[in-house]
Amino acid sequence: MDVTTDPSAPWLIAGLGNPGPEYAMNRHNVGFMVADLLAERIGGRFKRAGKAQAQVVEGRIGPPGPGNRRVVLVKPMSFMNLSGGPVTALRDFYKVPVANIVAVHDELDIDYGTLRLKLGGGDNGHNGLKSMTKAMGSDYHRVRFGIGRPPGRMQVADFVLRDFSSTERKELDYFVDRAADAVECLVIEGLERAQGTYNS
Repeated sequence: MDVTTDPSAPWLIAGLGNPGPEYAMNRHNVGFMVADLLAERIGGRFKRAGKAQAQVVEGRIGPPGPGNRRVVLVKPMSFMNLSGGPVTALRDFYKVPVANIVAVHDELDIDYGTLRLKLGGGDNGHNGLKSMTKAMGSDYHRVRFGIGRPPGRMQVADFVLRDFSSTERKELDYFVDRAADAVECLVIEGLERAQGTYNS
């Protein structure tokens, strides 16, 4: 289902993660990785967002002309379980409809590197989504980046806060690139087209 909104309204793309160099390559920070790549593609650099506890980049995605879209890329700096506060503050500041908000996040119940795009739904125990849904309801888009389940008896918290393995890192750049493509397709062409192309 596509939700039509004012085509002139901006999109807010929130890459979810934890701030600080010690978390940079964690599985839980793949949302930051995708946001960083999108910023690079539009030629922007993340900067502190006024009073909001976040870093932002403003720019446009898509070809020159009427087909492109204004976007605000966001990396909440509040730690994962408090992501909803900064995202909501920026939603209000930029006057973004909830249907134009995209959360990019790690997903345990999907195989590593697999993408799933959807609108709305539950949080599946993901603390970043839980915080966003509590702050603004659940009717935002999600780009879910599969990280798989923990091996053996490893606790979920330990697994998501560990760096990608050396084997996973061999393909990580490719998968992050594909996730950034999926975000761009969602914003420019809509959810159904993006799902048809990237929901593998």
